[in-house]
Amino acid sequence: MRYLPHTEADIQAMLAAVGAGRIEELFARIPDACRRKGPLNLPPPLSEWDLDRHMENLAGANAVAPAYKIFLGAGSYDHHIPETIKQLLRRGEFFTAYTPYQPEVSQGTLQAIYEYQTLVGRLTGMAVANASMYDGASALAEALLMAIRITKRRRVALSRAVHPHYRQVAETYLRPAGFEIVLLPWGADGRTDLSRLADTADLAAVAVQSPNFFGCMEDLKAAAAAAHRQPDTLMITAFSEPLAYGLFEAPGRLGADIVCGEGQSLGIPRSFGGPGVGLFACRQEHLRSMPGRLVGRTVDLEGRRGFVLTLSTREQHIRRERATSNICTNQGLCALAAAMYMASLGGTGFRKLARLNYDTAGYLKTELQAAGVALPFAAPTFNEFVVRLPSGSRSRYLELLARRIVFGLPLEKYFPELSDHYLLCATETSRKQDLDLLVQEVTQ
Repeated sequence: MRYLPHTEADIQAMLAAVGAGRIEELFARIPDACRRKGPLNLPPPLSEWDLDRHMENLAGANAVAPAYKIFLGAGSYDHHIPETIKQLLRRGEFFTAYTPYQPEVSQGTLQAIYEYQTLVGRLTGMAVANASMYDGASALAEALLMAIRITKRRRVALSRAVHPHYRQVAETYLRPAGFEIVLLPWGADGRTDLSRLADTADLAAVAVQSPNFFGCMEDLKAAAAAAHRQPDTLMITAFSEPLAYGLFEAPGRLGADIVCGEGQSLGIPRSFGGPGVGLFACRQEHLRSMPGRLVGRTVDLEGRRGFVLTLSTREQHIRRERATSNICTNQGLCALAAAMYMASLGGTGFRKLARLNYDTAGYLKTELQAAGVALPFAAPTFNEFVVRLPSGSRSRYLELLARRIVFGLPLEKYFPELSDHYLLCATETSRKQDLDLLVQEVTQ
């Protein structure tokens, strides 16, 4: 079966139109030393059904549920997605909608974004939310830049208990521009040690994650108080598991000035790492320093409700020197999925689901501890937590993997001092018999 739509006559006609005699002439400006001389070393072509079989064999090499029992979170979480969301999201008017460059004719898209913003504001306890960011990591980096713009300071404090990938993205954003990042250690209970803030002045912001990378719920009220002891310093709360705020107090009600993080848990499949959606919200007084887009509601000359692109602080729309970000789009379809998910569950359903996650992970934690597995951190957790196995546990980890059990995430790669430590996750998708099997396999 051929996949090339152009005949030889088509190709010759197109070459003639641009004044070329051969296809090779189109690449004449590429230096000869940079061009490949021979053909690519590719295997022979496959029939369509052989190609399908080949792709199935490649896919079979992935460790995925339900063939594998996976107890892995670390920023990407397995949750049930209602079938209604899957079906609604595939509707043509949603699936093909694009960024509203002509807002006045994009009322449906604008309304969807407005509803998303409203739900994110309620979830985070903040006054305003934008139309979404790329993901949780870029949202945190943009929050730090926002704090720098507001305070005119060049130094931020960032907890080491923030997701390592988020910290790497923040460093990529900030260090080349000459901004300083002060790393805050974690304490014995797994939460951020805020004592270093007393000796660190002129901070634009203090950023912590809750639940943090170890699954521990930070004391956000204490963190906000410590940040605000310095005049004008902002408190940033990040997250990778927003479902936790169905059970724990929202950061905006505990003193946070900016709240940001990953919304993949809200109706978006894991999809081997993406795409996700970055949630971003802040206090009203910082609205004009917020990156991205903001959709608002108004009325037209006849008093009818309408939606408008109220704020778009990017270079395409305003003068470069006044732009707050180079974010050029929002994750529209993923944001819509998150809005559908939150609206489908409602406040009561969201709390019940959060409680189910908390109880499921709590059961696993209790059973492991009763079986003699060490829990190094005492801080409260939501749906993931850290365990410590006896020295040399790597071989046991690989044995479990061979038996199709993924025993969480080994932490030594990200924190060398945490050898034989593993981050485990259990959500509402984890069955009790699988939890019991994990405890049995680990402790035998």
